[in-house]
Amino acid sequence: MGYKLLTDEKSCQGNNVTINVTSAAGLWGGGGLNGGPDDDVLLFHLLLFLSLIDAVKASVTFRLNDGTCRMRRTEPHQGLSQQKLSERQSHVYESLSFVNITCKRRPSGRKTSAKETLITVHFELDVNQKEVTDTCSLSCVRGKAEKRLRKTIRTLRKAIGKDNFHVRLSGKDFEVSKKMPHSSEHLEACGTGQIRVDNRCASCRAGTYYDEDKEQCVLCPHGTYQSEEGQITCEICPDNQDHPKHAGARDVSECGGLCPPGEISSDGFRPCGPCPLGTYQPESGRTSCISCGGGLTTKQSGASSFHNCETRVQCSPGHSYNATSHRCIRCAVGTYQPEFGQNHCISCPVDTSTDFDGSTNITQCKNRQCGGELGNYSGYIESPNYPGNYPANTECTWNITPPPKRRILIVVPEIFLPIEDECGDYLVMRKSPSSNSVTTYETCQTYERPIAFTSRSKKLWIQFRSNEMNSAKGFQVPYVTYDEDYQELIEDIVRDGRLYASENHQEILKDKKLIKALFEVLAHPQNYFKYTAQESREMFPKSFIRLLRTKVSRFLRP
Repeated sequence: MGYKLLTDEKSCQGNNVTINVTSAAGLWGGGGLNGGPDDDVLLFHLLLFLSLIDAVKASVTFRLNDGTCRMRRTEPHQGLSQQKLSERQSHVYESLSFVNITCKRRPSGRKTSAKETLITVHFELDVNQKEVTDTCSLSCVRGKAEKRLRKTIRTLRKAIGKDNFHVRLSGKDFEVSKKMPHSSEHLEACGTGQIRVDNRCASCRAGTYYDEDKEQCVLCPHGTYQSEEGQITCEICPDNQDHPKHAGARDVSECGGLCPPGEISSDGFRPCGPCPLGTYQPESGRTSCISCGGGLTTKQSGASSFHNCETRVQCSPGHSYNATSHRCIRCAVGTYQPEFGQNHCISCPVDTSTDFDGSTNITQCKNRQCGGELGNYSGYIESPNYPGNYPANTECTWNITPPPKRRILIVVPEIFLPIEDECGDYLVMRKSPSSNSVTTYETCQTYERPIAFTSRSKKLWIQFRSNEMNSAKGFQVPYVTYDEDYQELIEDIVRDGRLYASENHQEILKDKKLIKALFEVLAHPQNYFKYTAQESREMFPKSFIRLLRTKVSRFLRP
């Protein structure tokens, strides 16, 4: 027996029950808005996403007393639309703006003798304000919507009680299958040091061991540690050492008793002795000391840093002491030294380097990687090392080539370029590398006020260059490609000064989460179903919604 959740004709069908659930897109009769392809219909979802139509919500939980519930994507259910409905079959036609179904198994407790599976369904049903008339107010229309939703829930409750339960929503097919529990003898035995978690074998993590009596993973007790996974015992801490302050030690270093900096022993644990004169040790738990070199000595034994070595000169940050020449050497490009009196420089992290030699801080290590070929539906370009300052003397080139019949929309939330350099650092976007090609955007200054614009060409060549002078934070610029049939609508939106006049609107264009949500729906309108009406209401101010709703409505119904 099984339950199938087949998620646009939208049918929920059981042995004796069929629920036809028509999604918002179905209101347009399954065709394009203007006779175009199916994707055009999904522009309506953008309107819903932005217009925040009032919605009725409901949540309902169904309990299964045996078996478990699991959900997976399936192929379209064959013959579903052709099968005739018998007189015993119930069917409901409804417009659901949002449906979410989850399966969760609840462990047995005092009130339940066996494990239960809970199927939770969250509904949202749009309240169509166009249904308001002189004889039926908005509250009347809302009441009717609530009544229809209750009827849908009752029918759904009956359907779940059948042996087979089918649902199709948003043109996608899923399956919720009822899986009876397996007997223990059919379960494959786990390996040494493993336990069974959700019908899978998992190794006991570091800091624990497998207790055969309890048949579970147990924390290593005080005085022991375990650095590996899947073990059945814990290692005993070295002799004469302090016990760990807590159970579950993962490394011998947690046993306590390590020799402190400036001291050593044969195994790195107490009892320890001080480093002799002319040597030092900056680390804990070491077995040998480091020589100062060059015949240098220390003021006393137990030195913990080269800084304690009596050098002939005191080197400043950004330099290292050469014990052979007894001179300070500037740290090479790609290295830095933040402290006084050291004999070495620290290498920058992988894929980063410094602009010049003599660097004193890790923040001067900058990632120089940038540029590339971009062709996804959405993405972003950013100055190298963003959000840190970009490196000197760098050049980045990007090429955005959208999929066929799509155009490019770009938002520049803010950009930081030093004007003091007389435009030595700049960002330019145009059709091609040729300076005579159509230019979409160009700047060499800092602008903290956001701007959105469409590319004046189908492809976009972008270049960023910096000189050896001042540096700044740079930029992170998101872009999205959209169906070229919407060009008139998108340009109408981004060219309207009201989009930038309000501080609230400016914050929207600067908010990475909101821009990501808007771009996801523009690139793939079916992503509208990821957001509930409540989430949309909380994301955008009413003034922003009114502005976009007017323009989208005028585009849909010119």
